[in-house]
Amino acid sequence: MLGIDIGGTNTVFGFVQKNGKVIEDFSIPTKAKKPAKELMVRVREIADHFLLENSEKYFLNGIGIGAPNASYYTGLIENPPNLKWGTVNLVKIAGKCFNKPVKITNDANASALGEMLFGAAKGMKNFIAITLGTGLGSGIVVDGKLHYGANGFAGELGHVCIDFRGRHCGCGKRGCLECYVSAPGVVRTAIELSAKRVSETRIREIPTEELSAKKITDLAKKGDAVALETFDYTAHLLGVSLANVAMTVGPEAFIICGGLAKAGDLLLKKTKEYMESHLIDNFKNQIKILPSGVGNGNSAVIGAAALAWTEFSNA
Repeated sequence: MLGIDIGGTNTVFGFVQKNGKVIEDFSIPTKAKKPAKELMVRVREIADHFLLENSEKYFLNGIGIGAPNASYYTGLIENPPNLKWGTVNLVKIAGKCFNKPVKITNDANASALGEMLFGAAKGMKNFIAITLGTGLGSGIVVDGKLHYGANGFAGELGHVCIDFRGRHCGCGKRGCLECYVSAPGVVRTAIELSAKRVSETRIREIPTEELSAKKITDLAKKGDAVALETFDYTAHLLGVSLANVAMTVGPEAFIICGGLAKAGDLLLKKTKEYMESHLIDNFKNQIKILPSGVGNGNSAVIGAAALAWTEFSNA
């Protein structure tokens, strides 16, 4: 199956066998301001080239897609904050483009599937996958099944409001969690803190347009005070938010996926501490915070492909 993970910045896709093995994967810029069809055409061109070169070994059975604001029930992507698509039926677009069966779900749901089948959530029946990249998504698994909710859009932790007068979000609201806990959110926090603090920081030496979450991570690992405070602030907001969710859903673990998760203990250790400090006693010291366990490839790509394998089991 072809698993496609659509992000606000990059789209990653790969050919995945039924056992979760990624045969080959690719990454291209999403070009969020261009139509969804244009992205699918670019993905198809690369996929066709690979399949042509490997026609004697592989046959494409179907396609699974993980995308922001995607409904498993309708195939629609509805006004994703980080993509300028409006509302589109991506299942229909991809189906015409590839002439293969297509199934879609939220990108974080796809990550959750990947972690449940092949990653850190193996054997778990109640957990939440958190994707941290251009935005923040969450895939909720209850009793071994993805929780889609009545309209297919359950799992929008990134748009829980944490500050009514806070930062403006691409969704049109203010103070959404992903405005703070995401790659762009980390950059914005670092810029704000570097302006407020008198302590020396190399963040001020980097032009704003060149500053990235990765550069801030690298500086934090070298002991830069403002970079470290940036991660402490980010972890505090994430930890409190996870505590709120934990006391509502009661998961065994939170699995942290995505580019920002590569900060490792800079983010995860502090997040765990802040989460524990905001849990009531009967939840304390029971809920794990784990990095993605999908080592060979992107968990959302593998999860999207797993969705396709599940849906098209006769393939």
